[in-house]
Amino acid sequence: MKRSEINEILRESDAFIRSLGYVLPPFAYFAPERILSDQSKEIRARGMGWDITDYGQENFTNMGLFLFTVRNGLISDLKRGRGMLYAEKIMVSRDRQLSPMHRHNLKAEDIINRGGGKLVLELFASDASGAIDRNAVVTVPVDGMARQFASGGRLALEPGESVTLMPGVWHAFWGEGGDVLVGEVSTVNDDMTDNIFEQDIPRFTNIEEDEKPQYLLVSDYPNVTVR
Repeated sequence: MKRSEINEILRESDAFIRSLGYVLPPFAYFAPERILSDQSKEIRARGMGWDITDYGQENFTNMGLFLFTVRNGLISDLKRGRGMLYAEKIMVSRDRQLSPMHRHNLKAEDIINRGGGKLVLELFASDASGAIDRNAVVTVPVDGMARQFASGGRLALEPGESVTLMPGVWHAFWGEGGDVLVGEVSTVNDDMTDNIFEQDIPRFTNIEEDEKPQYLLVSDYPNVTVR
């Protein structure tokens, strides 16, 4: 993706988020030099901030996702079983924009429709090896009440509804009837190693630097100089 496209998606997504009454935290608007400062080292260490991906497909309209990690614990705390063991994200799933089939090894997550259109999820259970089981029924809590779906069944969440996805539940999702503001509340988030995709695709986007970044992405943090 070009940096100019990323900058435009940032502006559009921020406006959409605000239109539904959600306001990002102040550090969202830190200039690159401030997010790179020693004062912001915990933000960087925890992978908090802006995130845009096209999963390496160069077709963000059809396959992609906007995310912002609002808060996040550390894997080290999760391993020792105490400390900040949770994370929160806000996402924008555009109308008919696919977030492709994947699962997590560690992360349990609540996916919440915060407003806009319907959020549709396609669901599969895992077999003993962790691969998609195309025959098994999958059971997920929807607002705390267990619901069963046939393999590949689709769950449509209206605004205000949520689903809990435990580790190993395969899922893809997209908006229908308009863009969707999506909340995610989960155990500690590790986007570097805890996303297992059905396809051989990357989690993060390659960026062509055709203009200066308005704000740095989480994926920029390891590649820029701290000062």
